[in-house]
Amino acid sequence: MLVEYNFIFYFAILAILIACIILIVSYSFVFQNNDSEKISAYECGFQPFGDTRERFDVRFYLVAILFIVFDLEIMFLFPWAISLFTIGLTGYFSMMFFLAILTLGFVYEWRRGALDWA
Repeated sequence: MLVEYNFIFYFAILAILIACIILIVSYSFVFQNNDSEKISAYECGFQPFGDTRERFDVRFYLVAILFIVFDLEIMFLFPWAISLFTIGLTGYFSMMFFLAILTLGFVYEWRRGALDWA
């Protein structure tokens, strides 16, 4: 019964082997030149300033919520669009309700000023 899983096991071993070979080859053939610019902290193109424990602006969190809203919307829209003819009007109206809730989340983000970075 477990014989059917041999291909998955072989594929996993092959993937791990290829990843290890690529790492070994990349470290052996590439010239490593670590200068101060290359190993410095990168934060949006400007030098870091202030304490790392200071409070963030709420707009960063609002943008994260906005990303989640659109990501969830796209994730649920593709399967819904494919199976629209089989789920009927109930599926259609349930998705419209879902999209209405996501639109309210977008309007909330817009009103809070998450899209204004000036």
